[in-house]
Order: sequence, then C-alpha cells, then structure tokens
Amino acid sequence: MSDFTPRPAQSNILAYTSGRMGVSAVPGSGKTWTLSLLAARLIGNHYLDYDQEVLIVTLVNAAVENFAARINHFTHQYGLMPRTGYRVRTLHGLAHDIVRERPGLVGLAEDFVIIDESEAFDLLNQVVHTWLKTHPEFEDAYLQADLGENQRARVRTRQLPELARDIAVAFIRTAKDRQLTPDALRHHLDALPLPLPLAEMGWEMYSDYQRALQYRGAVDFDDLIRLALLALQSDEDYLARLRSRWPYILEDEAQDSSRLQEQILRLLCGPQGNWVRVGDPNQAIYETFTTANPRFLRAFLDEPMVSKQELPNSGRSMQSIIDLANHLIDWTQRAHPVPQVRDALAPPYIRPTPEGDPQPNPPDDPDDVKIVLRPFSPQEEINAVADSLERWLPSHPDWTVAVLTPTNNYGFQMVEALKKRHIPYVDDMLRSTSETRATAGALGNLLKYLARPDSASALARLYTVWRREARQDEAAWARVQAQARLIRTCPRIEDYLWPAQNGDYLDTSGLRERDPEACAMLEAFRQHVRRWQQAVQLPIDQLLLTAAQDLFTTPSQLALTYKLAALLRQARDMHPDWSLSEMTNELGTIARNERRFMGLSQEESGFNPDAYPGKVVVSTVHKAKGLEWDRVYLVSVSNYDYPAAREGESYRSEPWYVRQNLNLPAEAIEQLRILLEGQMEEWYEEGRATMQARLELVRERLRLLYVGITRARRSLIITWNTGKRKGHSNQPAEALLALADYWTTRH
Repeated sequence: MSDFTPRPAQSNILAYTSGRMGVSAVPGSGKTWTLSLLAARLIGNHYLDYDQEVLIVTLVNAAVENFAARINHFTHQYGLMPRTGYRVRTLHGLAHDIVRERPGLVGLAEDFVIIDESEAFDLLNQVVHTWLKTHPEFEDAYLQADLGENQRARVRTRQLPELARDIAVAFIRTAKDRQLTPDALRHHLDALPLPLPLAEMGWEMYSDYQRALQYRGAVDFDDLIRLALLALQSDEDYLARLRSRWPYILEDEAQDSSRLQEQILRLLCGPQGNWVRVGDPNQAIYETFTTANPRFLRAFLDEPMVSKQELPNSGRSMQSIIDLANHLIDWTQRAHPVPQVRDALAPPYIRPTPEGDPQPNPPDDPDDVKIVLRPFSPQEEINAVADSLERWLPSHPDWTVAVLTPTNNYGFQMVEALKKRHIPYVDDMLRSTSETRATAGALGNLLKYLARPDSASALARLYTVWRREARQDEAAWARVQAQARLIRTCPRIEDYLWPAQNGDYLDTSGLRERDPEACAMLEAFRQHVRRWQQAVQLPIDQLLLTAAQDLFTTPSQLALTYKLAALLRQARDMHPDWSLSEMTNELGTIARNERRFMGLSQEESGFNPDAYPGKVVVSTVHKAKGLEWDRVYLVSVSNYDYPAAREGESYRSEPWYVRQNLNLPAEAIEQLRILLEGQMEEWYEEGRATMQARLELVRERLRLLYVGITRARRSLIITWNTGKRKGHSNQPAEALLALADYWTTRH
C-alpha cells in the first residue's frame, strides 16, 4: 500500500491502534515519515468516523506543511482525497483554534487580536523603560558597588534596559505558564511576611504589560496557551466536542513541550484517549530561554499505561560520527566531572540502519572526523575555518556544508570572513542577513560622523561607505582608499567641506591638478555631506530617509532603510534625550536582531540544506536542529560556550556589572516559585537560583553539542577558541577534551 518500507523499530510504532505510546527517536531516525504514515494508516484503515480527524501537533510552522505533504502522499495510496481526515497544527496554532472558537469562555471579544513577537517586544520595551525611570533604586540594589561613574552611566543607558527586559520576559512567561494573572500574583505578594523585590518588580511589569495588551484588545503567544487551557477547563461540553473531533493525537518534538502545552494535550486526550508522543530528550535545547522542559516527556515515558518505544536507527551519519555522538552520551552519564548534570543525556544510542535499508549510512571514513585542540584566538579560528573551506570547496562542489556557531554574532563574523575570500555563503539562518547588517552599517557610519562633524577620520570612513561599490575592483578600491586618506589627513576639515575663497583643500592639496577625476568624486561627496549636515535638525527617521537617497540605489536597501528609520523613530520617542551616538548604538542592536525587531519569524519557512550544494551555510547550532549537511564545522566549543559548572568558568547570564555574579532572571523566577510553593522553613536564599541555572545551562549545552555533532553526514571538524575577555582565556570544553581523548585512543 506504500512505497515506504519501514524498519523493524518503525513497524512496531506503525502497529499502534489505540492507547498511549511514547517514542524516543534519535536524530535522523525518520520520525516524521513514521508519524505521517501512522496518521495515514489510521485514516485509511477507518479508525475515524466521517466527522473526525487525526490531530498532528508539531513545534514550528515549517513542519506543518512538511507533515501535510507526506500524509497526503500516503493517503493518496489509500485512494483518499488530500487534506482530509487529519489536521496539522503547531501548539500555538492549536491553542489559537481552541480560543478563537469560544473566546467568550476566557473573557475575550470575538474580534480579539494576537500580537506577534515584534509587537510584544515593543510593548515590553515601553513597560521596562517606564519602570526603570520610576525605580532608580534598582541599580543601587543590584549593580556592582565599585563601578565608576562613567561605567555606571554606560550600564544605565545600554545594559540595564536589556537586563530588566530579560527579567520581565522570564517572569511574565513563567507566571503565565503557572496560569497566574497579575491580580492573583498581587494576592500572593500581599500575604508575604517578608519582601521579594524581584517578584515585586516582575509583578509591576507584568501588570503594566497586561494592561497594555488589554487596551489593544490583544493577547500574546503565551496568553494563547494559558487561555486555551482555561477554555478547556471551563466548559466540559466544549471539551467533549473537541475530544470527539480529534480521537487521535500524534505529537512531534514532544521534548520541547511546556507544562501548559502538555496539560492541553492531556485534557484533549482524556483518561481513555489515544495519544502518541514522539521526541528526543537528548535534543531539548530550548529549556533555558522558554518554559519547555524535557522532563515532561521523560515522565510520560515512565507512566505505567504508556507503551514505550524507540526509533534508534538512523541513516544520516557515517559510523564514526555515530560513535562520537554515542560516546558523548556515555561520557556524560558516567564521567562528567559534575555528577548533578549526568542526567543531561540518556539512551537510546544511535544505531546505523539495517543491511539492505533504502537509506544506508554513508561509507565510514574516520579521517573525516577532526577534533582540533590547538588554541585559536577567535579571529584565528574564523580564519582557519575559512582557509579550510577555501581549500576544500573546489573539489567538493556537490557536497553541502555548514559552519555552526554558538551565537549569531560569531556567525556574522564568519560571514564577513567568507565574503572577503569570495567564498559563496548562505546566511538566511542567522538572526539577521548580511544585507541588513550592511545597510545598517552604512547608516551607522553616517550617524557616527554627524555626531562628530569635526572628525576627519569619521568623514573619511563615511566616504569609503559612499564609494563601497568600488570594492569589487581591487585597483578602484585602492584609489578610493587613497582619497579617503586625503580626507583623513586634512588639517582643518572645514577647508574641505565649507572652504573660504582661495582656501579649498582640494586646490591647496594639489588634487585638482593631479587627479581631476578623484577631485570630481570628492566634490560630489561634499555636496552630499552638506545636505546631510543640514538634515540633522530633522527627526531621526527623516534624516535617515534623506541620506538613504544618496547612499543606496537598490529597492531592497531603500526598503530596509525605511524599516530601520521607523524603528529608530520609535526608540527616539521612548528616549527623547538620546544623542546621535546613542541612536547609532540602537541601530546596531536592531541590525543584529533583524527578525525580532522587524517581525520576521525565524520559522516562517522551511530551510532545505540540499538546495545549496557548494555554498557554505552559516547558522547557529540552535537553528540547525532538524537539518543535516555532508560536512559540518562545529566552532567555538570552549568552556565559555559549552561550560561544565567547573570553578572559574564564566556565564553569559551573569553580567559583569551585577553584584555577586547574580543571574537576575533566574533569581526572579525563584522568587516567584517561593511565592507560590515555598514553606516558611524554605525561604528565598539569594544566589541559589543562579547556581541552579548554571547546572541547567550545562545540561542544555551538552545536548546542544550532541545536536551539533549529529548534523554531520560524512565529515565533522570541531574547533575552539580562547575568547576575547581580558585577563581570562577560555579553555576547551570538558566534553571536547573527553571526545578528543576517546578519538585519539580509538585511532
């Protein structure tokens, strides 16, 4: 009936007809195909009435169409119409369906709106800005006491709003996951014998944020989940109708479900319902910045009424890469130097596909696994990877290849190195594209000059931006650089821009006689600069749009400028006292976070690595989950990006300017927990949550390393770097040393 030949482990799952089943699936095990065929069999073998559907729940929008296409392929072989007998939804999409059908159950109007991540971010920014202005005592309570006044001023302007926003996001998201309204929280706070200052802070920002949402008749994505559960709990008849509509629930990526998301599916299933949960706890990599937690899936797998299955066979990687991934599980469980995190990874181990399988593993070549322990600086590591790609790509034009970084910023630097070498690259997976960063960079150099109009060096830099198209021609670019040096060495910049009679720098320097063509370019440039200087009095968005007509020529760059200008106008409205220098910093922040600020979903469409053979895909490891390439460079595997909770390690979540290295978002969540669950004998102890958050991060980073390794099919190179922090050099990650020792001993 199907051209899909299941493996023995897949056949066990496809034999399912009812009840509860949990499936641990290793990377590349074909779980999407298996779930799709299971759905098609349930439909085609008439386990449903005419008005019923199999409900397939997945994590991201890109997976929805993927599932639909595969199920349609299988149901076609049963002679069924496409898109009948099933519904595929993300968890948020399902929550939206539930609330939209009966909004009155949860106190919403029929025309309620859902704000996206970008709009929610803007709202929260306004709330945080207002809160900080009215609570100056916050910085005295939590900043390092020995900060100099200049340091404190910089932190107040740049870092403190971001820190307060992180606290607000963590607190609000957790409160909603606990189904707590601001009023309910206030009741708990009023009953306290002692104050919890971060919980008070969180409550105030939560209250203001929810008021702003209510004023707009809106809910955010976290509200959708909370309200969907409330709707199901509020009306038994409505719940019964939904249970009848969806007698089978198939859940993909179950390791990334939160407490509330699991409760929604548990309610929809009912005590006697049919529920299949498929996931890989070893790939749970969103725990530290969402309310997802793999412990919910692990607990489900241990329930007595659940049939526990595995999908251990994977044809993705060659045997050497499989062995490395399996050893990481072994080492973590048996030998990690911090026993508390040994539960981060667990079997099933990855097994190759059986002999004769239609998806055989690539031929094994142990020489194509390289673990490089040489201590690179960050720039040396980037150069080494770029050099390797430059040598390797010409002889492998049909291979796919990726460089996987721990952060977007490191990915941006990698893209710049590839660009300089004219190595073809794809940066769609990063948080912003190179075109956005280039456009914002040009505008940033404009603002830097206008903030210091007497700076010859800033003006010279702006000239190279204006002439940046000449980069394509080495000789032409050398001439541009020479002309920029002429500006930089001008003794009095006004003699160039606004010369008095007989005092034009272009004449006194001899350039007009020596190089009339260069002189003409510099004359044209100063006309633009004069216009930009006169436009400084305009609002920031109009200033940028005025200059953009001279700086850019392509429609896409002009469109990006329009978006950037609008966002800077919003920032100026929130911070009317900001100087051009501060606006320049904000522009850089926006450019590095394009998708968050500009409302572009990182999951808006699926990414297919096989569409880019011979090009280098640059991505974070997080974004690469679910994808695979022939060759993978896994970079920056240091004890900073992959810590082990050892003495002397540093953590991004513990800013240098906060006293006692506190992780304030974690401390705020702990205060919320104490508020709800704590007994008098277990009162809040400052710093305890910070230490616990370190352990959670270590667990997640072990899983992230596992994800990175298992992206590779035929070739894997792992490197690390010493970092840029003054007086503190990173070391190789403990896990990397363990893998290197294993690989050296074996080979």
